[in-house]
Amino acid sequence: MKSYRLYLFDFDYTLVNSEAAILKCFHITLEKTGLPPRSDDEIRRTIGLPMLDAIKRIIHSSDDALARRFLAVYKKEADRYMTAGTYFYPDTVGTLQTLRAHGAKIGIISSKTRSRIEETFQGDSAGLVDRIIGSEDVAAHKPDPEGIKKALDWFAVPASETLYTGGKVDAGAAQNAGVDFAAVTTGTTGAETFQSYPHVAILPRLSGLLP
Repeated sequence: MKSYRLYLFDFDYTLVNSEAAILKCFHITLEKTGLPPRSDDEIRRTIGLPMLDAIKRIIHSSDDALARRFLAVYKKEADRYMTAGTYFYPDTVGTLQTLRAHGAKIGIISSKTRSRIEETFQGDSAGLVDRIIGSEDVAAHKPDPEGIKKALDWFAVPASETLYTGGKVDAGAAQNAGVDFAAVTTGTTGAETFQSYPHVAILPRLSGLLP
């Protein structure tokens, strides 16, 4: 695979698996707010979406105020369980280290909060990422290209020398930003879904990015 100067990544289901923690936080919050339970599969399909959008799908309501009340309860559970329940995929750290050794810059564009992502990059993984753009750093969430364009400006790297890697919503963001896209199927989206989006690769694991 060709090399790029800048590698941008989604977070959940791309670099890490936090599925168990997310499921736990949603199930607890649904119970605490008195809302009907939802299946694991229904919750999984919302992972990677902007948080309020995910909540509205899970509570089956477009009521913004109700979603925000739900989020306030969810955040307390996430503070307890999220970081401890987030794990790098086996090849994540090694892939990032190798890309950096080849002189590439690394960034993350995620619908998760920047502070939550920073909590994951501690110890041996500290210093692997040059810039994190989280949900609080943009006005419009993916597939809007705002986050990617902010990263391009910050790194001062042209779109033609940038690769964004992630899932379905990230494919749309990459297309809208005019950067190359590589899909990883470590999430809930199968390879066939990515065929309808411009892409340079559809990979079963992150290490497929290595030149």
